[in-house]
Amino acid sequence: MADVVVRCLRDGRLDGEHAPALAMQGSLQCCPLAARAMLHLAAAAASNAATGKAQARGLVVVVFDRNPEVYLDFMRRSGLDSNALGRCVRILDCYSDPLGWKRNIESLSHQEDSGTPCSTNKDNTTIFRSVKDVDKLLCSIIDLGRGFEGESKTYFSVAVDSISTMLRHATVQSISGLFSNLRSHDQISSILWLMHSDLHEPKFSRAFECLSTMVACVEPEVADSGYGEERRGNISFLEHNYSKAKFHVRLKRRNGRVKHLHEELHVEGYDVKFVSASSLSMEVNQNLVPKVQFNLELSEKERSDRANVVLPFEHQGKGEPIRIYDGRRSLLEAQQDTNLTTTTLLDETKVPKSATAKGEIHYIRDSDDERPDSDEDPDDDLDI
Repeated sequence: MADVVVRCLRDGRLDGEHAPALAMQGSLQCCPLAARAMLHLAAAAASNAATGKAQARGLVVVVFDRNPEVYLDFMRRSGLDSNALGRCVRILDCYSDPLGWKRNIESLSHQEDSGTPCSTNKDNTTIFRSVKDVDKLLCSIIDLGRGFEGESKTYFSVAVDSISTMLRHATVQSISGLFSNLRSHDQISSILWLMHSDLHEPKFSRAFECLSTMVACVEPEVADSGYGEERRGNISFLEHNYSKAKFHVRLKRRNGRVKHLHEELHVEGYDVKFVSASSLSMEVNQNLVPKVQFNLELSEKERSDRANVVLPFEHQGKGEPIRIYDGRRSLLEAQQDTNLTTTTLLDETKVPKSATAKGEIHYIRDSDDERPDSDEDPDDDLDI
């Protein structure tokens, strides 16, 4: 499934459309795993650009949360050599001196001019010292992207790590406007960003989801629920969540449909692997299910007893003629009633001996005070 995300970022934009965008979200419980997933996707985008498989010819990484060397070291471990890094990767360092205070201190001690917001530290790293100015940040990203070599129009991708730190210095409206301008720029092939969703209100997360075409959520493998207090000191539980996580992706298609994909994220040292969700991971961990005093499953005896239950509307004969109450006294009641005369009893039990005999209906009302229709039983079809 991560291959699908990498392929969408690799293919880039189509003519007349905005660049595809990936919004990656991670909670505080699995923050390191979300950061590793971001490193993996950024390294994959840089590798595709270096080998010429992608529409983009380079990757601009805007780092807020970590040292740029973390990205460079991870890309080297992923197989990119120094030549490929210098040719296809540019890093805008908003981590080392985001507000320009370090340079101001150095300029005061050396009496140097501190007017420019950017300075080049290494061949592919540029320090940005005015993170509050979103317009200057946009211009710096575009300038770095235009420096990639290529024929005619040169496309490039952008990775931002992370929005949560940007929101400390700028408003949601200005940052969302920044990403909208990046997506609509005719030289940007794709864009991806990381956001720690637990640090913000849900409406902020939804605002950036609306700007994306793909949403990836990194969730802990074992959720900490209400009964998780018993596992608060369990070291194995913490180690499990820091090495494995659930990776859910929602792909927004052009026809309006949304495709859901699920995988498992495994981190072993510097290796990041995405594996398909196994059947074992889909089952509920029995050790985490609260114990209850009842069983929701039926035994064989209970199923047999339920099948043998006789319902009122099922007429069971039991070897005898089935008699349904129809408002008249039965033959047995008539024979046991001493108040009835012999003539009446004979009339009730008389059977015509010839086929031409005229049938008769004998009606005995229970009480003179009842209405004529009161002897009709609404449940005359029930064998009760």
